[in-house]
Amino acid sequence: MEKSKSFTELIVWQKAHALTLEVYKITQDFPKEEVFGITSQIRRASVSVAANIAEGYKRRSANDKARFFNISEGSLDETKYFLILGQDLGFIENNIDLLEKTDEVAKLLYSYKKAILNANS
Repeated sequence: MEKSKSFTELIVWQKAHALTLEVYKITQDFPKEEVFGITSQIRRASVSVAANIAEGYKRRSANDKARFFNISEGSLDETKYFLILGQDLGFIENNIDLLEKTDEVAKLLYSYKKAILNANS
C-alpha cells in the first residue's frame, strides 16, 4: 500500500467527501420543517463518514485506525438509511445514484480497513 501524506489523498476520503457534498446539495430542497429532523440527521451522518476517515488516518495502531473506519462504515449505513427514508417520504425523487455512491464508499472503506489490518499481521 502506497504511503499518502494526508487523508485528503485517500480515494476513500475523496469519495466520502463528494458524497457529503451531494447530500448537502439535495437536502437544500427538503421541507423547512425538516431542518432539525431528517435534514440535520443525514448531513451529520454523511459528514461523520469522511470525518472518521480523517481522524483514523493519523492513528498509529492498525486496530485504532480500523476502529475509526468501522465507525465510518456505521455512519455510511446511517446515511444510506436516511437516503431511503428521504425517497420514501418524497423528499428525494431518485436516489439510485446516491445509493450507488454509498455502496462504492462502503467497498473502498472495507478494502482500506482490510489492507491496514493485513499489513500489520
